[in-house]
Amino acid sequence: MAKYNRNQIIPIIIILTIIVAAVFMLVSLARILFFADPTINTPVSSDSSQQALLDKSAGREVKMTVRGPIVASEDFRHYTIDITPSTRILMVYKGYDDQQIDTIGLSNDPSAYEQFVYALNKAKFMDGTALIGDGNDTRGVCATGELYDFQILSSNKIIKEVWTTSCSSAKGSLGTSLTPIIDLFWEQVPGIDSKVNDLW
Repeated sequence: MAKYNRNQIIPIIIILTIIVAAVFMLVSLARILFFADPTINTPVSSDSSQQALLDKSAGREVKMTVRGPIVASEDFRHYTIDITPSTRILMVYKGYDDQQIDTIGLSNDPSAYEQFVYALNKAKFMDGTALIGDGNDTRGVCATGELYDFQILSSNKIIKEVWTTSCSSAKGSLGTSLTPIIDLFWEQVPGIDSKVNDLW
């Protein structure tokens, strides 16, 4: 009788074990298919602004604005370099009301733009953390030197903006070496030296 009971119980235990394992596998599969976190096993992007920088679709733009010392309106100068997948534009202004006094306009192509923005990325162009509130108010900052403002834009909307100055007392938010960034922008506009070297 004991042998009969053992022979009867062992298959029941095996069947129950198989059923429990099957249910566990089905539940696990359902969780993976319907409730999985989409970020698991997905590479984490370093920053949405980095993705915006490297995007070369229409409407994308990177911009550098350089403001000179704060002086009388007649003597005040600043310039901008706007680079898009299709254009490269230098604009030079006088006065605080942005009177255009010089320009260089050149065409661009997506492949050249791609190389440019990847070079900016490798130079840690957007690694800095954008400041907020009063910390991002550049009015009057570095009055005797130059202010450098950098933007990533999409369809004229600013995605991220960082800045720095030539004054040791106002480092801003750029967060990387300034010279390589300026050089990359300048190299995009042949003839820029003659337009901006003597502005201040």
